[in-house]
Amino acid sequence: QVKLVESGGGLVQPGGSLRLSCGASGFAFSSYSMGWFRQAPGKEREFVAAISWSGGSTNYADSVKGRFTISRDNAKNMMYLQMNSLKPEDTAVYYCAATRSIVVVTATRAYDYWGQGTQVTVSS
Repeated sequence: QVKLVESGGGLVQPGGSLRLSCGASGFAFSSYSMGWFRQAPGKEREFVAAISWSGGSTNYADSVKGRFTISRDNAKNMMYLQMNSLKPEDTAVYYCAATRSIVVVTATRAYDYWGQGTQVTVSS
């Protein structure tokens, strides 16, 4: 059974940091490219960051470039999103996702498996 479980969300003040984690099981994690997406209330789910199966290639949304860092540990079947300099507009439910694509992709429809999400709230 495929499982993606996000953790690490919470409430943080503007300018603060959070590290999200995504644990994977039930599929060949090291063969899949992975991504982070987010969805704010009343908005569509949007791409945040993605990483290739090897970790050698990454891609970021312009809104998070320079503030967020995506990484993965294939030995532990884990993916991470380090979020620094957080802004109120980063508030959303964050989802991790897996795709069979061998290249980094940004479209939600390209992803095969999804987690349940973790809430990130940036507020003073």
